[in-house]
Amino acid sequence: MNWYVVYTKPKWEKKVAERLNEVGIKAYCPLIIKEHQWSDRKKKIEVPLFNSYIFVQVCEKDRNTIFEIPGAIRYLFWLGKPAVVKDKEIHAIQDWLNVPDIFEVMVDKWQKGDKVVLESGPFVAQSAIVQEIKQNHYVLVLESLGCILRVEKK
Repeated sequence: MNWYVVYTKPKWEKKVAERLNEVGIKAYCPLIIKEHQWSDRKKKIEVPLFNSYIFVQVCEKDRNTIFEIPGAIRYLFWLGKPAVVKDKEIHAIQDWLNVPDIFEVMVDKWQKGDKVVLESGPFVAQSAIVQEIKQNHYVLVLESLGCILRVEKK
């Protein structure tokens, strides 16, 4: 079974994922803890990592069943087909969300354009390209996830 990306109504990500899981469709809504400021107080709340998107694992023939759940709008498409997310990419997101906020990365002298394999942290064993070198940090592009990572220099 493939993982697909489902677009939801704004602020409905958690509700849609819960309802899909209740009816037996495996759904994943990655959550992060964020500090929210009100006029009189601050509070830590759980918010979706991706606004209006969740991941569902469903057979090709059962793809339309997700639309029985209120709040599920449509699939995200890539090159005219529903976007498929690999298992290893879902696991990389889960691993990234389960690591502590601070971790050490040993950095040799990298040059712009170098291709490196990360040896620690949430993206261990992921290959990246050094995009930028600043005075106090590196900017890396994670090829498989298509995202940018900032690594602080010590």
